[in-house]
Amino acid sequence: MAVLVLVSLALLTVYFRESSGGGLHNLQSTGSSILRPFEVAANRVAQPFRDAASWIGGLSGARADNKELRRELVKARADAIRYQAAIQENTRLEKLLRYSESASFPTDFRPLTTSVIVLPPGQFDQRLVVGVGRVNGVQLDDPVVTDAGLVGHVTRVYTGVAQVTLITDESSFVSVLDLSTGASGLLRHSDSGSSIIMDNVPKKDQVEPGDRIITAGWHTPGLSSIYPRGIPVGVVSSVNQTDIDPNKQIEVRPFVDFGGLQYMFVLASKSGTP
Repeated sequence: MAVLVLVSLALLTVYFRESSGGGLHNLQSTGSSILRPFEVAANRVAQPFRDAASWIGGLSGARADNKELRRELVKARADAIRYQAAIQENTRLEKLLRYSESASFPTDFRPLTTSVIVLPPGQFDQRLVVGVGRVNGVQLDDPVVTDAGLVGHVTRVYTGVAQVTLITDESSFVSVLDLSTGASGLLRHSDSGSSIIMDNVPKKDQVEPGDRIITAGWHTPGLSSIYPRGIPVGVVSSVNQTDIDPNKQIEVRPFVDFGGLQYMFVLASKSGTP
């Protein structure tokens, strides 16, 4: 090894001291020329393997990037859904707030904002459960409304929740008025379907399609309606009458979308127990 090191040092010394046309330079040039074809061949043989390794590395990186992008997309979609839901919830609550502060809000009542926690169990059992109860000041027969109109009334009260019977329930009856003509009647569930009708309206009373129906809010000595006067109920969708029936057949389309109920007010009497 020592001999080889000495020979190498001697050759390097001679190489750097001789001119470019010296013997060692000529030998290096000749060797490079001889070995060049082998170098080219080796590069050509190795190139496909280098390309394959590069492709596999790029594919692995692309897969990792694609997986990360998918995770980000899923998260972005979930964030967008939550954001949209928050906007819709905020819009509903703003409408309720504007209604509670408007001149049309029933006097002598304070609004208890609540939401639905149990939906109606079926078409003919239109009762739901809301998230306020006795501790919040809810009492039996308290009216329930949204900014659109009448929802129903409280039929059972528990400590922290209450049952609300909707005006679309078979057991519900509401005294109502035609806002345009003053014709009065009884709002109830239709015997023949799932719609609601304004019953007990004599043929002589004027009621037309498109008329707005509101709660009558009647009072007599010692007795009064559970609903305050003037709460919007719905609009008359059709009016019919027959020769044998002394009353009109009036169908009413409610203002409240009962399929999309979420937030509402329980109207607690200001004179009741807070």
